[in-house]
Amino acid sequence: MQALTDRQQAVFDFIRDHIDSTGMAPTLAEIAQAFGLAQACGALKHVRRLAAAGYLELIPNRARGIRLAPALRKPLRAAADPDHLALPLVGQVAAGLPILNEASIERTVIVDRWLFRPRPHYLLRVSGTSMVDAGILDGDLIAVQRSADADHGRIVVARLGGLAGDGITVKRLYRRDGVLRLLPHGAGHAAIEPDPNEEFAIEGLFAGVVRRA
Repeated sequence: MQALTDRQQAVFDFIRDHIDSTGMAPTLAEIAQAFGLAQACGALKHVRRLAAAGYLELIPNRARGIRLAPALRKPLRAAADPDHLALPLVGQVAAGLPILNEASIERTVIVDRWLFRPRPHYLLRVSGTSMVDAGILDGDLIAVQRSADADHGRIVVARLGGLAGDGITVKRLYRRDGVLRLLPHGAGHAAIEPDPNEEFAIEGLFAGVVRRA
């Protein structure tokens, strides 16, 4: 790693402390405000220099797409006791990448293990209103157990490709007599019928909801 100037060190310390205290990286606007920069582009220059020096990694097209370099990251926190789980929180998943890839994990969240059934392996941030009638709201975190299969009627996390979409979705699985559908639980949302010629995979089983007050 390259040596940093005093200014670069201050920016890096701010980013690291923000991640430690909030679990997420600051935005460029927050960095600019903290250092009295007139525009976010000034913060971007500092962030790019830190990335070039080996202190940060940048994820394109993400509002908080700043990560500490792997060698500088703290290990995932272990759960405080046997009644709790330390679960990685997955935000936006890029098409074609595994759900639990390094770039998609925002932070680790400690949760009560007895709140969920089945036992989850990670939390996934929900975007959209297609499952509101099942009690899953936009912005909720859902607990997910990794599984490549699911019974008819289970709420699942699925991966889609082709015309149906390209990414991750949360829906109720309909699988009867050779018919496969992903059913929404929200007004104005249509069922998805995966194209048999395109990618489709069950990624996990819904295990519960974590909702911020």
